[in-house]
Amino acid sequence: MGSRIHSTELTLLVLVVLVAALAALAQRLRTPYPIVLVLSGLVLSFFPLIPHVSINPTFVFLVVLPPLLFASTLNTAWREFRFNLVTIAMLGLGLVGFTVAGVSLIAHLFMPEFDWRTGALLGAVVSTTDAIAVGAIASRVGLPAEVLEIIEGESLINDASGLLALQFTIALVTDNEIPTLTSGVTEFFWLMLGGIGAGLLVGFFILRFERFILRHFPRSSEVPLLVNIATPYFAYLLGESIHASGVLATVVCGLYLGRATSESFSIQARLDSRTVWSTIDFVLNGLVFIVIGLQLPTVLNGMREIHGQLNWPHMLAGAALVSAVVIAVRMIFIFPGARISWFLRTRVLKQPIVKPGRNELLVMGWSGMRGVLTLAAALSLPEYISTGELFPQRGRIIFYAFAVILVTLVGQGLSLPAMIRKLRVVESEEILDHERRARGVLLKAALKALREMPSNEDEGENSVHAILTRYYRQRLEALKPEDGEPALNQQRKYQEVAATLRRVERAQILRMREQGTFRESTLRDLERELDLLDLRWEK
Repeated sequence: MGSRIHSTELTLLVLVVLVAALAALAQRLRTPYPIVLVLSGLVLSFFPLIPHVSINPTFVFLVVLPPLLFASTLNTAWREFRFNLVTIAMLGLGLVGFTVAGVSLIAHLFMPEFDWRTGALLGAVVSTTDAIAVGAIASRVGLPAEVLEIIEGESLINDASGLLALQFTIALVTDNEIPTLTSGVTEFFWLMLGGIGAGLLVGFFILRFERFILRHFPRSSEVPLLVNIATPYFAYLLGESIHASGVLATVVCGLYLGRATSESFSIQARLDSRTVWSTIDFVLNGLVFIVIGLQLPTVLNGMREIHGQLNWPHMLAGAALVSAVVIAVRMIFIFPGARISWFLRTRVLKQPIVKPGRNELLVMGWSGMRGVLTLAAALSLPEYISTGELFPQRGRIIFYAFAVILVTLVGQGLSLPAMIRKLRVVESEEILDHERRARGVLLKAALKALREMPSNEDEGENSVHAILTRYYRQRLEALKPEDGEPALNQQRKYQEVAATLRRVERAQILRMREQGTFRESTLRDLERELDLLDLRWEK
């Protein structure tokens, strides 16, 4: 028992060191770190000294997935999510069914070992994009905000429809039963509505508790953070316990609480929360992606146990076909799906949106990356059917799922930045104008408050009110696109000089630390103030 624990600790330490080193390499190569981690894990899996780590699907679903989903949704803008809900639902629900049907048809026609049932099961396994993969890659390759919001929203809600498709297709294979339309619709709506209800219920009580802590312990950050970290597990377990979608419950809870952090967290708790969730997100993502790469020996060994000697040309041809179909059905669906969504949003909901362009839709179609959820879904397939026979094509389904992850994550992930540049899909001027106008509203409110404040000083250029008024007016002038360039240049020079002076202050803190003439806690507080100022002006 003790040796097993030490072995697990050593394996985890090795993985953490590898993640840190490879993430640093990814920064140097200016490549999204999930791609570097997956490829490195794949290469390292052939070295005998590297531990072979197998993914336990239960561990992924219960331990890894909830905090990663929660971290993604905390930063998701609820207003934009609700505004784009029709488009998100079209992709998150309709595209899942289209993928299942497309993969089932092609597998049945061109892969003799698959009938339409096992083909549909393969389609269900690879049907859902991964919120973890999409969020980790798409946000780092320069996707415009409006495109990224739809892609991330799709990946957050299509897990419920993908789970339903997986349950139905497993029942088809194991029991040879076709669920009735009534039972299918009923189960689907319970998965959705039950998950939404569970997420809202947990979010409601957590929000009340956080506000209670803020009222009675306004300087506390440890207790709110502890509750915040446990929240995704509460939501997920409640959703699963009522046989609804735990994934959807976690997503809804994160969306609900993400809007309220300004009211329920103190300033210190908000700052600490960003740091904590950023660290959790990076560590779990890093471990997940490198473990995906290390899975190849486990996948191949599982196939050898079932099929004996592996037919590599046949396997690689099948993997290429399935990957091509998965990409193709998304590209085929994205154009009519977006057009239908645009029609419904403009004609029925009367939303003032622009018809999506061809380039934006191409980028959106090329962003359908798969990740650990696809592999976990494949590994969760039962080993035997109801008659006691081996589950048909289980090894091949796992291998093809692994291939789809590699092709979409690495192939599409590496080519996506070039596609964005080639198609010139950039942040729209409207989004930038929104930010300028929002900043302008804040600055005008501050100037108005300054004018209304009584001053006890003699009016003059050096009064506090005059200094602050000049500062806010200068920032307001810099927001004007037509004649704000002089003010903007002056502001940049101010920032450069101020940054130089902060570096001088940091050097002085180091000297004081070496001299030991001041308390370490005092120096840490001063250093934190400089950190916050640097963060304020960081571009």
